[in-house]
Amino acid sequence: MDIAALIVWVITALGGFVLLGTWIQRGGLRQQRFGTSRLPAPIVFGHFLLAAAGLVVWIVYVVTNADALAWIAVVLLVLIALLGFAMFARWIPVQRGAAIAGSEVPAEKHLPVPVVAAHGLVAVATVVLVLLTALGVGGS
Repeated sequence: MDIAALIVWVITALGGFVLLGTWIQRGGLRQQRFGTSRLPAPIVFGHFLLAAAGLVVWIVYVVTNADALAWIAVVLLVLIALLGFAMFARWIPVQRGAAIAGSEVPAEKHLPVPVVAAHGLVAVATVVLVLLTALGVGGS
């Protein structure tokens, strides 16, 4: 199950890279100065950095099978998920809202809805698989 969790986590990360790249490319960082983007850079990059660190911890867990690392990954995933939910909650009104004539469109308005949905769903699968592995369900 640990390998399945690793594969799912990598897929989640790939979707996250697409979303992060799109947000940056569409001016998310620049929009921070003017308040156009509703996604604060510290939350965006905190989510990214914690997810990357968690993935590294999980890779080390898969190699060493050290139980403490599995639980560290679970704790990191809880923090990652909280930041992800915060961004999702701030993204929904932007996605639903109509563009105001003459105003700049927030960068997150350009995030592809199917990628956002897939990223979230696969992230939930990652959390479940990592937690089950940490609990010793299904062997490793």
